[in-house]
Amino acid sequence: MIPVTSFEGKNIALFGLGGSGLATARALAAGGAHVSVWDDSSTARENAFAEGFFPVDLHEADWSVFSAFVLAPGVPLTHPKPHWSVELAQKAGVAIIGDIELFCRERAIHAPGAPLIAITGTNGKSTTTALIAHILREAGLDVQMGGNIGVPILELEPPAAERVHVVECSTFQIDLAPSLDPSIGLLLNLTPDHLDRHGSMENYAAIKQRLVAAADYAIVGRDDAWCEAIFQGLKQAGRSVVGVTNSRPQALASVCYDSGRLRRAFALPALKTLEEVLFDLSRAENLRGAHNGQNAAAAFAACERIGLPHDEIGLGMRSFPGLAHRMEQVGKRGAVLFVNDSKATNADATEKALASFDHIYWIAGGRAKAGGIEPLRPLFGRIAKAYLIGEAAEDFAATLEGEVAFERCGTLEAAVAAAADDAGESDAPESVVLLSPACASYDQFANFEKRGDAFREQVGLLLKDEGEQGALF
Repeated sequence: MIPVTSFEGKNIALFGLGGSGLATARALAAGGAHVSVWDDSSTARENAFAEGFFPVDLHEADWSVFSAFVLAPGVPLTHPKPHWSVELAQKAGVAIIGDIELFCRERAIHAPGAPLIAITGTNGKSTTTALIAHILREAGLDVQMGGNIGVPILELEPPAAERVHVVECSTFQIDLAPSLDPSIGLLLNLTPDHLDRHGSMENYAAIKQRLVAAADYAIVGRDDAWCEAIFQGLKQAGRSVVGVTNSRPQALASVCYDSGRLRRAFALPALKTLEEVLFDLSRAENLRGAHNGQNAAAAFAACERIGLPHDEIGLGMRSFPGLAHRMEQVGKRGAVLFVNDSKATNADATEKALASFDHIYWIAGGRAKAGGIEPLRPLFGRIAKAYLIGEAAEDFAATLEGEVAFERCGTLEAAVAAAADDAGESDAPESVVLLSPACASYDQFANFEKRGDAFREQVGLLLKDEGEQGALF
C-alpha cells in the first residue's frame, strides 16, 4: 500500500466503493486522513463498513469541511451529466480528484522524479502495459504494475528512485489526475470510445492528450489522424516525442512495425536513409498480428528510453506470456493451436484475431453487439469453419451462409470438441482453434473471463491424455 500522507489530518470525501475505491479509502486512512465514504449501492456500503469505514451520506454532509473529493473513475464526471456527488462538490468548490492523482502527489513529495511510465489509448493499452512491465522485470528492475490493469495504483509499493511504476491509465483516470506527469507517457491510438461519457471525440482526444503533453518523454502512435495531430503538435512545441507505427515505415526516427519486424529509419546526408532492424517479432509467439506490432513498437521505445539494451528488450519480448483472454495461447495438439480471445466482445476486437492467423476454426457467438459480424466479411477467407454458440448463432449463420462453412453447436463445450476434431484432420502446417466470440458473454457466462476460463478448461480436458502430442500452456 501507498499511504496517502498529503491529506494527513484533513477531511476527505470519497464516492465509489468498488475495488479501487476501497483501496483508496485504505490508503487515505493509512496516511492519516479522515475519510467520509459513500456509494449508491448498499452492498458496497456494507463492504466498506465491514472494513472499518463508517459510510456518510454525502447528500447531507457539510461539504465545507472537505479538503478534496475523491471520485471513483467509473462515476460520471461530466457526461451524460455529472453525478449528483460531483454537482455537490462543484457547488462547494471542492477539488475533484482520483487515485492516480493521489499517487502523483505522493510521488512528488516522497520520490520526485521516480520512474513512472504511464500508458493510455483506445486499444492495446493493457497488453502494452503488461509487456513493458514484463521486459523490465526480466531485465532485473524493480517494477510495480497497476492502475487500470490488475492492481489499484495505491495498493502498489510506494514510489522510489530505483523502482519503476508502469501504470495503465483510462481516460476517466486521466480526467481526475491534473498532476499526472510521467517520466515516459505513451498514447497508442484513438478511435471513438466511451463518447457517452466524454460528449465528443474532441473531448475524448483532449483528455488522452494530457498524459503525453505532461510527460518528460512522449511516445505516440501515428496510425490514426487524431494521434498524428497530437504527435505533430508536441513536435512543433519542442517536446521530446517519438512516434511509433504499424503502418508507416517511412516515418523517420520512429520505431515501426513492418513485415513482421520492428525497424527504425534514420535520415542521412544526401537524402539517404539508413534502416535498422530492432527485433524480429516472429520470435515472440504471444505478440502476433499488426495490432501487437504497434504495442511492441511502443514498448520497445519505452524500454529503450529507460536504458535497456536492445538484446535485453528482445529477450523480454520473446518470453512475454501475453494476457489472459487476449489472443492467449492456451495449448497445442500436434499442429493445432488453441487460442483464447474471449475478451473480443465485438467485431472490431475479433477482426484483430482473425487477421493474425490463416487456417482458423472459429468459435463465435454469445449476445451480439450492433452490426454483428458483417464487418468481418473481408476476413472470411481465413476461416476454415465456424462453430456458433449462444443467442447470436442464427444471426451469425445468416451472415456466413454461402461464404463460410459453419456448424450450430449451441454450447462452448460442444464447439471446442467439434473444432478440435476438424482442425486435427487438417493438413495445414498450423491450424488454429480460435475462441474470439465477437459477442458479449452474458447469455451463457457471467463475464468474458468466465467464458475464457471455460474454454481453457475444455481444452485441458481434450489434451489431458495426449502425452507428447498435446500440451496445455
